[in-house]
Amino acid sequence: MIHALGLTCAIAGPAALLLAALGFQYLGDLAPCPLCIWQRWPHAITFLIGMVFLIFRWRLAAVSAAATLAIGAMIAAYHVGVEQGLWQGLPNCAGDGIEHLAGEQLLDFSAPLASVVDCSQPAWEFLGVSMAAMNALASFLLSLLWLWLAINPHRSGQTSTAQASSSASQ
Repeated sequence: MIHALGLTCAIAGPAALLLAALGFQYLGDLAPCPLCIWQRWPHAITFLIGMVFLIFRWRLAAVSAAATLAIGAMIAAYHVGVEQGLWQGLPNCAGDGIEHLAGEQLLDFSAPLASVVDCSQPAWEFLGVSMAAMNALASFLLSLLWLWLAINPHRSGQTSTAQASSSASQ
């Protein structure tokens, strides 16, 4: 029962975080910065790895999911550092905005895309905690959950041979 719940959370967690990010973007009109986009990839990849683990119970899949989410947590932690001014963001994180652009530049779809969102400014906060910080924590905790699944990859409802023989002898 606990294993099934853990597996459900490990697979649904990254999917929910990715859907939440897309919801904030498309329903909440919060444009993502480049680092926000980078943080989404580990969740999508982990969901796919989770589907492989669900079918085959390969420890390597669980370890890969844990490593992928750990990388996602590091990207999110880096983003938090940029938001807090601890270090510089990426070159395309400057986010000059669109105020300085002329009308014809806004409609020039052949122009190279530039970031209009500043990575150092949180798009949204809850109780002073940015989405990047929440993502760093959630990704880290989900990574630990995947490590636990790697150690305990058995299918829920199945018992090991040792457990079955000890139950039979009682």
